[in-house]
Amino acid sequence: LSVLGRRRANMPQHAENGGSSLGRVLTLDSMNPNVKRVEYAVRGPIVTRAVQLEKELKEGAKKPFTEVIRANIGDAQAMGQKPITFLRQVLALCTYPELLEDDKFPEDAKQRARRILQACGGQSIGAYSASQGIECIRQDVSRYIERRDGGIASNPDNIYLTTGASDAIVTILKLLVAGQGSTRTGVLISIPQYPLYSATLADLGAVQVNYYLNEDNCWSLDIAEWKRAVTEARQHCNPRVLCIIIPGNPTGQVQSRQRIEDVIRFAKEERLFLMADEVYQDNVYKDNTFHSFKKVLFEMGPEYSSTVELASFHSTSKCYMGECGFRGGYMEVINLDPGVKAQLTKLVSVRLCAPVPGQALLDLVVNPPQPDEPSHATFMKERTAVLANLATKAKLTEEAFNAVPGIKCNPVQGAMYTFPQITLPQKAIDKAKEAGQEADMYYCMRLLEEEGICLVPGSGFGQRAGTFHFRMTILPPTEKLKIVLEKISNFHVRFTKEFSE
Repeated sequence: LSVLGRRRANMPQHAENGGSSLGRVLTLDSMNPNVKRVEYAVRGPIVTRAVQLEKELKEGAKKPFTEVIRANIGDAQAMGQKPITFLRQVLALCTYPELLEDDKFPEDAKQRARRILQACGGQSIGAYSASQGIECIRQDVSRYIERRDGGIASNPDNIYLTTGASDAIVTILKLLVAGQGSTRTGVLISIPQYPLYSATLADLGAVQVNYYLNEDNCWSLDIAEWKRAVTEARQHCNPRVLCIIIPGNPTGQVQSRQRIEDVIRFAKEERLFLMADEVYQDNVYKDNTFHSFKKVLFEMGPEYSSTVELASFHSTSKCYMGECGFRGGYMEVINLDPGVKAQLTKLVSVRLCAPVPGQALLDLVVNPPQPDEPSHATFMKERTAVLANLATKAKLTEEAFNAVPGIKCNPVQGAMYTFPQITLPQKAIDKAKEAGQEADMYYCMRLLEEEGICLVPGSGFGQRAGTFHFRMTILPPTEKLKIVLEKISNFHVRFTKEFSE
C-alpha cells in the first residue's frame, strides 16, 4: 500500500465520511433537544409508508389495491384540482415577460403582470423585494381587507407578505415566547389542533396549553373550557396567547359571530394576544358566512378595537386557489406596540423576503378580475365551480360516514377536512398497545396496507382521552372521493368485526 493508502486503511470509517476522528460535533445527544420534541403528524410515519407502497406498486408488487390515494393533506392540486386560469396566466407573464407580446393572453392579465413587474427590482420577479413585501401588493391586500370587512380601515404598514401563513405564524410566536420556568409563555391552542402549532411550540420551548373544542356541539368553542385551561396553566406558566383556526382544521367547523365576540372578550379580560388563522376564509359551506376576527373586533367598539392585540393570517394555498407550492401569504397586525413592530420588521428582514412569485400570486387573489375586465367571466365561473364542488363533497362525506355503524361525523361546515370519531373494539385497542401504537394509528396503518388509503390518525392532532378519530381531506375528485368513502366504510365494518369476535 502507498503511504496514503495505509493512512486511509487505518482511518475510522466516520472520519472518511467527513466526521472528526474524535467523534461528531452534532449528535442526537448534543443537538437542540427542542427539535427532538417536534412532531408533525400530517407528514409522519403513515405518509412515509404510503410513499414506500407507491414505489412498490411501480416496481410491480401485488397489493390489494392499484393505487395509493393520499387523503392526508390539504394539497388541492396534488388531488387533481385545476389551477385558476387567470392566476397562472399572470404568473406566466411575470415569469417570462416576452409573453406580453403574445396575443393569446387577455389584456387585463397583461396589465396585472406589467404592474407587478414594474414594482420589482430590475422589473423581474427573480429579484429580492422589500422584506415586508412589495409595497403596491401590500396596498392591494389592505384594500382587499377593507372590502371584506365592510369598509373598516386597513393600514398597508400593518401588512407583512409572508412565505405562506405558516411562516407568519411561526414568526409571531417567536416574538411572544419569553420567560423561564413558571414564567415561560403559555400558548392556548385548540384540541384537535393543526400540528404546525404544537410543533412550533416544541421547537421554541414554549408551553402548550390545550383547550378542547366541544365535539358534541359541532366542535364549537366553549368559554368555560378556556377558563379551565387558563386557570390550570397559570399554576406552571404564563399564558399570553390564544390561537384560533377559523374555519377549523382538522375539524371543519365555522364558529358563529357570537363565539368570535366571546373569544375577543375573553382575550381582553385575560390579557391574551390573539392569533386568528383564517386561511380557509373562502371555504365556508354553511350559510356562506365568514366573520373575520378583525371585523368583529372593530364592530365591538373602541373598548376592544383599541386594546386587543391581534395578528390574522391568510394564504394562497387553500380556498379556491389551491396554490400550495407558491408559498404566498400575508399577516395583518393590530394594536402591536411600535417597538415590537420594529422588532417584527427586523425579524422578517433576516430572511430577506417572501418568495416574490408567491407575492405576485397573492396580489391576484386580493385583486381579481373586475366585472368590466375580459377575464372576469371565466375567473368567476372557475372560482364558483371549485367552491361549489367542495360544498357538495363536504355534504357527501358527512352523509357517507354517518351511515356507517361506529363512525360519527359532524357537519363539514368549512375548510377542506373532516375529523370523524371512530368507535374501536377493546381488542383492537389492546392489539395496538402491544404494537406500541396509538389505536387510531394502528387503524390508519391497517387501512393503508389493506385499502391504499392514506389518512392521518386523530392522535396526531390531539383528542379527548378515550376517543379516536382520523382526519381526511375532502379534496379528491368526486368520483374518487366516493371510492375513498366506500373503501373506508367497508374497512371499518371489516375491522370492527375482526376485533369483536
